[in-house]
Amino acid sequence: MARPGFGKRSAPGQAPRRADDFAHLPAREASVASHLDRLPEGAAMDVKTLAKELAAYGQQAIRTALQYLGRAGYLYRRREPVGEGRTQWVFRTYFSRTPRNEAWWKRFLKGDAPPERVDATPGPVPVLEAEPVPAQPLARSRAYKALATLGRTGDRRLTLSASECAQLEPLVAEWFARGAVEADVVRAVASGLPPEVHCAGAFARRRLVDKIPPELFHEPADPPGPAPAADKPECESCGVPGPPEAFVEGLCRPCRPPFLQPDAGDGGVDAAYAEEIHRRAAGIRRSLRPRRRDRGLQGPAL
Repeated sequence: MARPGFGKRSAPGQAPRRADDFAHLPAREASVASHLDRLPEGAAMDVKTLAKELAAYGQQAIRTALQYLGRAGYLYRRREPVGEGRTQWVFRTYFSRTPRNEAWWKRFLKGDAPPERVDATPGPVPVLEAEPVPAQPLARSRAYKALATLGRTGDRRLTLSASECAQLEPLVAEWFARGAVEADVVRAVASGLPPEVHCAGAFARRRLVDKIPPELFHEPADPPGPAPAADKPECESCGVPGPPEAFVEGLCRPCRPPFLQPDAGDGGVDAAYAEEIHRRAAGIRRSLRPRRRDRGLQGPAL
């Protein structure tokens, strides 16, 4: 409750309370008006108190709703002296479930409230102005962002306007399609600047056109070669590979001497090969016999 003499003051001659008294008001204003209608006489109606009681709204929202209800004729605030010999001035708030027009409230405060059928028609309900909705930032492409920040990432003399960024956006997008990145664009446009850049947009366009990288291309893949042959033994003479059974003493058939050629008759070693073996063995035996004979004829030493 407010201090004595302050708080809610109800206007006389209100219509009986109904569930749809404030149904035509916006949701927030209808909620605040219903709450004020249920408050007892003398209850506090300041913004801070109402914001604590109506947790769904803050102080600014409560203040806006009270201003709306005042324009609609449900509330009337009047600055009055406190009285009792005091020079302090206060605002007193009057509430009416039945909306009143400005003329009715003034006659009521003068103590001459008109009958209900005279000047009791409420004024037009004011239209609640919608709160401005902040504009959502536009979604910009990667190319547009690279141009918009060129004055910070490259050189301040290359700061571009919004129109110039939009005009150069397709050109930078082509750079990106050819494999370039933001650093490549900045390097191509901002490196080796002249002492003066009179038109940043035209200068950037010339650099982007002249230094655009080549288009990406893919080299054809080499045709698959023959599968590598498995490791095979090779002839010691000619180096031709072959299966192991095709070699005799490391030589293939064409490179073998006649005595190593297989016999076509029985599949064994031919006669020339056998004869050569016997001849070599006989030669070894003959080379050993004279030594044995000389050793046997030698007499004892004197």
